[in-house]
Parts: sequence; structure tokens; C-alpha cells
Amino acid sequence: MRWLRRLLGGGRVQLDPERQQVLLRDAQQRYGGHTRVRFSEQVEAITGMLDGDDGLVVAARIVGQVADEAHTDLLAQAHDIHRRTGRRLVVNRRNYRPLWMEAGPALRWPLFALPSGFHPYAQVAAAVTVVGGQAPRLDRVTDPHPILTRMFEVLDLTTAGWEYGRVRVDTDAATLADRLISSAGQLLTAVDDPPRLPPPVRELMRRNNTLAVHDPTGPRPVGGINLGAMLRERLLV
Repeated sequence: MRWLRRLLGGGRVQLDPERQQVLLRDAQQRYGGHTRVRFSEQVEAITGMLDGDDGLVVAARIVGQVADEAHTDLLAQAHDIHRRTGRRLVVNRRNYRPLWMEAGPALRWPLFALPSGFHPYAQVAAAVTVVGGQAPRLDRVTDPHPILTRMFEVLDLTTAGWEYGRVRVDTDAATLADRLISSAGQLLTAVDDPPRLPPPVRELMRRNNTLAVHDPTGPRPVGGINLGAMLRERLLV
């Protein structure tokens, strides 16, 4: 694999684990849902902070950690539902849509309550932007394929939350989806032997409906988002 050859050979880069920890801690503590700063401004600030190869490592780590925490949360929810009701739910990381179709009203969307405190519209949106923007360099610091897989998982959770999880489609939510799709497209272009698109992405690609996008502070729609068209345009490379 090209990423491993680069790490072991002449493509090695100098990384600073201590700086990475500082960056991760700053992103975790200074930003998120607990601040009064608008998410768009937080994303801009975090994106600027995660510069260079160390920032790229941190951004990739955030994406992976968020996907892992969300999966763990859904497993716990499924276990609790089975304990209380006897109902068995299948939690498949490759395709969360069947789970949400079957049990959406009984589930809590995990991305708003992650143990790390990372917020989907702040740290996550910034992290995927950094990863996408530096996609050609990602294989110099880590294997890009698992990061691409985790990015698709977060996209799956985001869109399933809109459809089955009572998650409001506002401008911050639409921006997250836009950045996830754009960054996934940039990674697909950059990686060797890009994987087949996962089932939820292929399902959404077959659609052509436009969802209303609302103002975060009010009920009125301010635009729309056509996920199918966006996915076809940016991922079918």
C-alpha cells in the first residue's frame, strides 16, 4: 500500500505527537455546542488551527473517533432496547439505514451526545474539511482507507438522522453533509484502489428529491439540498 511504503521509506514526514495532543485538546475544549460562537465561525477557526501534517493527523483522528463513538452508542442503545423489550436490532456499520428505518423513533441520534464532546457541526465539519483539503497528503501520515470508511459512516448517520431520527435539516446540518460529500469525493480521487461506494450512498444516489433547509434559529426554509444530485456529481469520478 502506498501509505505504508511512504511511512517506511523516503516519504516519511516528521510528526509531533505532543503537538497533536495539544491540538486535539484545544479543539475538544474550546469549541462545540457549549460555546455561543456560531458553528460556521467555529469550523473556520478549527480548520485554520489544524494546519500541517500534525493537524491532518488530528483531523483524521477526530473523524475516526466520532464514527467509533457513534457505533458504540448505537450498540448500547440496541442492547438496552433488547433488554427492555426483547426486540433485537442489527447494528451494521456499513449500512445504518435499515436500523433507523426499523427503530428510528426508539433511537437517539448519537452525534449530538458523543463522549468526546465533539459536535457534528463544529469539530466534525472542520475535521472532514481538513481531511478533504489535504487528501493527497493523507497517505503520508496514515492509511486513508479506514478514514474514508469512517467518513461514509458519519454521512450515513447524518442522512439517516434527517429521514428517520427527527434531526432537523438546518443550514448547519446541510453544511456538514456538503463537507462530508465533498471530502469523501476528494479522498476517493486521491487513494489507490478506491473502494466500492457503500450501500447507503448508492441508495441515496438513486434519488433526486430536494429537502428543505431551515434557518437554525427559526422555522422558515432558506434553501434546499438534493443529496442524490450532490452525491452523483462529487463521487462518481
